[in-house]
Amino acid sequence: DLEASREAGKLVIQASQRQRRSSGQWGKIKPLKIKPGELDQIEHEDDRMFLSYLAGAIPERTNWSSQQAELNAAAYRFHLPFELGTLILPDLCRSGRLTVCSAEDKPQQPLEWDNDAPWELTVRVKRNSDGSGWLVTGSLVRDEESLDLAEVPLAVPGGFIVTSDSISQLRDFGAAEWLKMLTTEKSLSIPAADQHRFVDRLLDMPTLPRLVLPKELQLEEVRETPSPSLKIFTPAMSRWRNDSLTAEVIFNYLGAPVSGRSARWAVVQREQNRCIIRDRQTETNCWEQLRELGFRKRLNASEATGDVEIPRRDLGRAVRELVHRGWEVFADGSRVRQAGSVKFRVHSDIDWFDVNAEIDFEGRTVAFPELLQALQRGDSTVRLDDGSLGILPEEWLEQIGMISGLGTLNDDNLRFSNSQAALLDALLSSQDDVEFDEKFEQLRERFRNFTGIEQVNPPKTFQGMLRDYQRDGLSWMSFLRDFNFGGCLADDMGLGKTVQFIAMLMKHREQQSKKLPTLIVVPRSLIFNWMNECRRFGPSLKVLDYTGMDRSVLRDKFSKHDVILTTYGTVRRDVVELKDVEFDYVVLDEAQTIKNPSSQIARASRLLRARHRLALSGTPIENNAGDLWSIFEFLNPGMLGRSTAFRTHVSDPDSQDSRKLVARGLRPFILRRTKQQVAAELPDRLEETIYCEMDEEQQRLYDELRVHYRDSLMGAIQRDGLAKSKMHVLEALLRLRQAACHPALLNRGDEDDASAKLEFLIPHLKELISEEHKSLVFSQFTSMLAILRHHLDKEGIEYEYLDGQTRDREKRVQRFQEDDDCRIFLISLKAGG
Repeated sequence: DLEASREAGKLVIQASQRQRRSSGQWGKIKPLKIKPGELDQIEHEDDRMFLSYLAGAIPERTNWSSQQAELNAAAYRFHLPFELGTLILPDLCRSGRLTVCSAEDKPQQPLEWDNDAPWELTVRVKRNSDGSGWLVTGSLVRDEESLDLAEVPLAVPGGFIVTSDSISQLRDFGAAEWLKMLTTEKSLSIPAADQHRFVDRLLDMPTLPRLVLPKELQLEEVRETPSPSLKIFTPAMSRWRNDSLTAEVIFNYLGAPVSGRSARWAVVQREQNRCIIRDRQTETNCWEQLRELGFRKRLNASEATGDVEIPRRDLGRAVRELVHRGWEVFADGSRVRQAGSVKFRVHSDIDWFDVNAEIDFEGRTVAFPELLQALQRGDSTVRLDDGSLGILPEEWLEQIGMISGLGTLNDDNLRFSNSQAALLDALLSSQDDVEFDEKFEQLRERFRNFTGIEQVNPPKTFQGMLRDYQRDGLSWMSFLRDFNFGGCLADDMGLGKTVQFIAMLMKHREQQSKKLPTLIVVPRSLIFNWMNECRRFGPSLKVLDYTGMDRSVLRDKFSKHDVILTTYGTVRRDVVELKDVEFDYVVLDEAQTIKNPSSQIARASRLLRARHRLALSGTPIENNAGDLWSIFEFLNPGMLGRSTAFRTHVSDPDSQDSRKLVARGLRPFILRRTKQQVAAELPDRLEETIYCEMDEEQQRLYDELRVHYRDSLMGAIQRDGLAKSKMHVLEALLRLRQAACHPALLNRGDEDDASAKLEFLIPHLKELISEEHKSLVFSQFTSMLAILRHHLDKEGIEYEYLDGQTRDREKRVQRFQEDDDCRIFLISLKAGG
């Protein structure tokens, strides 16, 4: 149907039929209404095939109803898609069934399928008859053949053409509007004055058929790879802090900018009399780069709103990558320059050194303070002296962020203390261009020789034998003392941290001319243990127990003692008095106690005065790397800079490189050996008796029981004799043992009351778990095990349990042996002994 096809802009096929009359003549042609559900009733195979194809096309109907109504609806006109047309039209023509509809319903000559190459739509521009302008006409061209478009009955966009006797394929290059206009208007007149504007408009169109221009209007065709650029809209007040920012994409062709959203296929440069054909493949690749970097196309793109958007947090990284790939990037109307080489300079003085840095941005530099200010603001760019923006390298931001957090700004430099030399050296080690002065080079060399420190032997007054790894610990502590650095001895529990320090202290005191006391701060439960260790290995040491109610009197005796033993609680309460005392060493045992830098005990410990500082801890990092800051702020004040900066750069999961550099810088100040590492030096079994000091309340209860049973037993023995009083003796011993374990065993308190043994046991079990060891905990009292279970449950620690009532013993034992998450086994002596 030619008329319907012209109106629809698509090929419209009408299904028709006619009946043979009794006279043998054919009747009138009538529409054949097809119901999809009745196709199998059509007798002729070809008819059934063609009608099935057509029924699969889109029926021409004025309304849409339900699916069931569609199945029963009859249609006889169909819009034929190009793909379906190329499939059935050749066979339909060969069958003789395809004709042009006739208004008189007279039979027409069947159309033939043109199997030659497709016709191509061509627009021709030529002088009009009087020479006053130009005439634009359309034609169809194939090899040497040509058809005037005005003489073609039907041309369907994208596409077919229908002549009086055939149907052919048409290639119109997507220029459907041209095809429609030149088919309808036949020609278009252009005044001579508008000829250049007309050609420019032609080339601006997104689609264009083959174009034949006279020599006077022809332009040189140039093919050029564009250079991409990105114009970022950065609201001045937000400083790149919107949730997302927008940008415009521009492709530059020999100096001519083309918007990325423009559909034009060529760029006209009239002065050069040329047109540049756009490189669509390169442009597509550029769009793909933007997508990979997190940019998203905007649905309603415009010059005002931009073509793409990106979350603000991703902008810095994306811009750095784009500049690296050769994009030109503009922000606030200024070009963004890529950072080149980074140069650091280190200058030393008596007890400090300064660091300065300089970054080259394509020949432009910026002062170090401006770089630091941009870093503090969280900006990923810095304004250069020519008004352009320098994009700061991401890896530089991370590293200089860590460095700036360690130092303090002094004029145009970052200033560091000598104690930070090793750490700064590690942080600068990844930089290609660092200039050190002679003094800092000497410091670096001394730290590089850390692994070869001089071996130190314990003094003759030390009553014990150190294993090789313990000798290494003694040498390491001596190394730190020589450099006036504090350090953390972080050996596994049971490897003798206490013994190593006692050996070092005795060696050091032999070499001292002016002897000052050493303050050792420990949990209350370890006071007796330290007293015993000092008596055993350093009997010549004068040790003072600075706890209890008479501490004010004891302070006057400090100078007469070598070692002052006290608790964290005592330091917290007496810090006003203790901060004015000068000590030789201040040692924190179980130093993870001060992991919270804002706690009272952490602040109090930092106020203590000492020539040297040490920390002993099997778990210096209990929760995260930030725990380390508080310990090192005590050991070497200022070494790790500000707490917030350190936590930001080290605790961040994405800062693995920073953590590695910090670990390398702190290596001289932390000595850790695990049991597995020194297993060859250890005996088959280590036995250690730990003495736990009760607090005042538990001690009062114990003393009351002791006095009660002493008086009771004395009376019973005098009255009945010792032989008949043995049961009373056993009962007294049992009750005193229960009181020493936990007051709740005597029904004199609840499970959460203080207990010296429990306060010692829980932290040490946690330390053993952190070292991936397994522990068996035996007790005669199942009630004590019940209290321990209560506390383990509160801590979220998994365990197994076995007493006389346990039935599935094998299953409990198997879980403890095989489950890595179950590292504690609570066992009653009666059941597991």
